[in-house]
Amino acid sequence: HRRFDYRPKTDPYCQARYTFCPTGSAIPVMEEEDVIEVYRLQAPVWEFKYGDLLGHLKIMHDAVGFKSSLTGKNYTMEWYELFQLGNCTFPHLRPGMDAPFWCNQGAACFYEGIDDAHWKENGTLVLVTTVSGTMFNEMAKWVKYDNETGIYYETWTVQASPNKQSIVWFDSYECSKFILRTYQKLADLGAVFKKIQTNYTSIILFSGEPIYLGNETSIFGPLGNKTLAAAIRNFYYPFKPHRTVGEFFVDLLKIIDRVILNRQFYLFYNLEYWFLPMKFPYLKIIYEEVPLPIGSKTSFGV
Repeated sequence: HRRFDYRPKTDPYCQARYTFCPTGSAIPVMEEEDVIEVYRLQAPVWEFKYGDLLGHLKIMHDAVGFKSSLTGKNYTMEWYELFQLGNCTFPHLRPGMDAPFWCNQGAACFYEGIDDAHWKENGTLVLVTTVSGTMFNEMAKWVKYDNETGIYYETWTVQASPNKQSIVWFDSYECSKFILRTYQKLADLGAVFKKIQTNYTSIILFSGEPIYLGNETSIFGPLGNKTLAAAIRNFYYPFKPHRTVGEFFVDLLKIIDRVILNRQFYLFYNLEYWFLPMKFPYLKIIYEEVPLPIGSKTSFGV
């Protein structure tokens, strides 16, 4: 997943149904001698709206919690889409614009408090390690860097097959990956994690070797490939938001026809388009263990 030099301003066309990080605050500077508890937080996606519904499918959202021993204050940190998941997964086809229009930025959100009920009721709130104030402050610097350079949300992992040793063509870049990077950073700073099982959700597409198609300019620009441009637009059209149930089922049949029967998928990744020759089982949601990290330094300050 490519890193960028800066985060571009978002276009006013991109609108969120739910405000991104509504109570967000700056990450505080902790006292060096503070001992800070670090919590693993996980709950079903859209739990606030649908309860445990997506939890049954193991579609989970991840975050990390902190508690300062000196002040007693709790904090939550997470990374998610600025304009909700649908906008990050599929583009808008705007009138008068040849190229699909993406609202696919993601970012870190930090705020005071941990909503115990939200994480405990259908999910997880468990202590995974403790760190010093010094380690927390170093992590905060890294979060700023990570947030300014890793700016685009990517829903899909793309693999050659369901086998564990399978080639990964493209890796996702979403909430769980941010939490895994944060844990690894803390481990590298000296945090020692408890030996507990930790599982994360991945949504996987299965594909033969991807074919590079080009970027927005080379495909949709004045000297672009009109046939390919039309094929990409036609592929994305059925994924638009639906006003009626009937509309949804008509477009669902089109999606099945293209992705499963014709084995086609167009992926937008790092601002470039790729063709995926799809393979059985086409798509799978997995809830797989990723162990807590082992650091590269000796723990200090705790």
